[in-house]
Amino acid sequence: MAKPLTDSERRKQISVRGLAGLGDVAEVRKSFNRHLHFTLVKDRNVATPRDYFFALAHTVRDHLVGRWIRTQQHYYERDPKRIYYVSLEFYMGRTLQNTMVNLGLQSACDEAIYQLGLDLEELEEIEEDAGLGNGGLGRLAACFLDSMATLGLAAYGYGIRYEFGIFNQKIVNGWQVEEADDWLRYGNPWEKARPEYMLPVHFYGRVEHTPDGVKWLDTQVVLAMPYDTPVPGYRNNTVNTMRLWSAKAPNDFKLHDFNVGDYIEAVLDRNLAENISRVLYPNDNFFEGKELRLKQEYFVVAATLQDIIRRFKSSKFGCRDPVRTCFETFPDKVAIQLNDTHPALAIPELMRILVDVEKVDWDKAWEITKKTCAYTNHTVLPEALERWPVSMFEKLLPRHLDIIYAVNQRHLDHVAALFPGDVDRLRRMSVIEEGDCKRINMAHLCVIGSHAINGVARIHSEIVKQSVFKDFYELEPEKFQNKTNGVTPRRWLLLCNPGLADIIVEKIGEGFLTDLSQLKQLLPLVNDEAFIRDVAKVKQENKLKFSAFLEKEYKVKINSSSMFDVHVKRIHEYKRQLLNCLHIITLYNRIRKDPTNSFVPRTVMIGGKAAPGYHMAKMIIKLVTSISNVINHDPVVGDRLKVIFLENYRVSLAEKVIPSADLSQQISTAGTEASGTGNMKFMLNGALTIGTMDGANVEMAEEAGEENLFIFGMRVEEVEALDQNGFKVFADYEAYMECQAKVDQLYRDPKEWTKKVIWNIACSGKFSSDRTITEYARDIWGTEPSDLKIPLPNIPQD
Repeated sequence: MAKPLTDSERRKQISVRGLAGLGDVAEVRKSFNRHLHFTLVKDRNVATPRDYFFALAHTVRDHLVGRWIRTQQHYYERDPKRIYYVSLEFYMGRTLQNTMVNLGLQSACDEAIYQLGLDLEELEEIEEDAGLGNGGLGRLAACFLDSMATLGLAAYGYGIRYEFGIFNQKIVNGWQVEEADDWLRYGNPWEKARPEYMLPVHFYGRVEHTPDGVKWLDTQVVLAMPYDTPVPGYRNNTVNTMRLWSAKAPNDFKLHDFNVGDYIEAVLDRNLAENISRVLYPNDNFFEGKELRLKQEYFVVAATLQDIIRRFKSSKFGCRDPVRTCFETFPDKVAIQLNDTHPALAIPELMRILVDVEKVDWDKAWEITKKTCAYTNHTVLPEALERWPVSMFEKLLPRHLDIIYAVNQRHLDHVAALFPGDVDRLRRMSVIEEGDCKRINMAHLCVIGSHAINGVARIHSEIVKQSVFKDFYELEPEKFQNKTNGVTPRRWLLLCNPGLADIIVEKIGEGFLTDLSQLKQLLPLVNDEAFIRDVAKVKQENKLKFSAFLEKEYKVKINSSSMFDVHVKRIHEYKRQLLNCLHIITLYNRIRKDPTNSFVPRTVMIGGKAAPGYHMAKMIIKLVTSISNVINHDPVVGDRLKVIFLENYRVSLAEKVIPSADLSQQISTAGTEASGTGNMKFMLNGALTIGTMDGANVEMAEEAGEENLFIFGMRVEEVEALDQNGFKVFADYEAYMECQAKVDQLYRDPKEWTKKVIWNIACSGKFSSDRTITEYARDIWGTEPSDLKIPLPNIPQD
């Protein structure tokens, strides 16, 4: 058998990696050496691998700068509608390789680094993940930024620059232990601080009604310092901006107080203000009503809206009136997308600015706000819905509470006029929930304050209309839409699986990388012997590579011809890692009972983080590690069954495990997973799916044909017919076991298995975030993607 190509050999022969022209290689080397010397102040005698990583990162960043400046200049000249994607989470992962891929620099860098006697892959491994997200919602935001840049949209991601991202997970004696993620320790080569755009954010204080309008007085001020990160599109010279805010205390913080005597104390208290951007809350699909979290939510919204309005006003084609109070055209120039309810305060904050500061009439301001904002719902789990105590608002954001009361009053008057005497409907639809502790329902605020509300997969959007927001759907059905999630094929195919990308390019060209529906052209190759062999070979190479990684990390011998059965996502009862455990135990018992029988060998990998306060999720991890401990040390089992808990699952680990998987587990109780996006990544990378009819699995089965996935278990209707308690792990156990038997049966026939793999890849085109973003642009933001390639900085413009 031919010796498998090393990754660097493969990279050199793939056209989609960019051709390594001799000039480019020499330029990269020169730039690398210059940065090592002038930026890092090192020579080759004392430089560490980390120094080499930073030298390369700065070299690659240099290639972004001209395009970045030119893109922003281009937007200023054309004045397109701006899209603002506001999110408390952006789960970006590593940036170096993604930037090289999108700029077509990979071959040149590879060759230059090789000539310098270094290994590119080794340097890539040094980079810290930017883990500013928990899971699906944060990673979706990152894929969306990639697609918006690739589609030439004038888009900005706005969020918080957490000093500490999602915790690092250590497994100690089988239990999860959290460690702070000090990702900025060595510096971040991709960000640029912008102190000149620093903005004040106000908290606390009191409201005064004066003859010339309402005033919010005696507030405490925290400054928001912006850090900009470039977001390159795929080979179109577009570089958009992700702007993350960091909290800074003003220089007079606490010094104008009575305690002038204690200057030292006052300076130390600056930490209180700066704690706002200290750490990401590590909850996925769970609401924890802490004051610091509410501060974070207002902080990002208040800073972002000031920035949006500044950019709107300074726009070349902005209103020409001298006092700049014409906001009529605001919704034609600005779209704000709320990623879940976390940035819901954008609605009352925009109202506050329009009414109190810009003196716009209330009804006009409300019309502008609604036309500008749109809301994406990400979950139907009741424990995840944000319901803030009114008492907390009263103290922290008194003016916003007034505005919310006024908005709610008008809303309820409208409902009462349409449904006279229906008091229960008024109670159900109010933004304010009465009770022992009065609460503000942020989802209701988002629904009434937005012109579009969308779910993230077809089944989820139906549940949103039929149960969660049923009353609101009856009131304004035209506001409700579906936008099925997608993933970026640049990171989730080209970057993480170059071997697969290569054999696809050989057959159908590279158009699929920006138009994933072209994968349909692989359908005629499902029975092509050579292509079947190629696909199987790439998968085997990926498995060998990941096996080597696992043996290094976990000291477990992996049978690389076993089925790689992978279940990676946040640990949660509704995601049913417990159901997987039951299958593993059943398999183990069968092997023990009849050791001479023939079994399909499996390596089962389960990975994911549990929220630190979620006891049951932590117990599930302990169960997996305990099962693993028993099975992996039982000589009767041998290499027929291995169980591995993948520690510290994160974006960079997903990029390694997904290309190596044979089986993708997507087994949430029907009606609980809004969409899922891991499911799409596995499908695109040649794994087959075992799953329930939940989230986007439904549409995956529709695209590929249900017979090409392993679908089992209750449907939403059957789940609802059962008792409303628990996540029905046992109700689906038998169906799951039968379905797993079918998986084994097909895996015994490698050729038929690989045919199904090819069919799945060919049918995965719908699940590109490019398609998703194109739909948002057309149906929600009222703008069109552009395929204009912005001229390079060194080429003069017309």
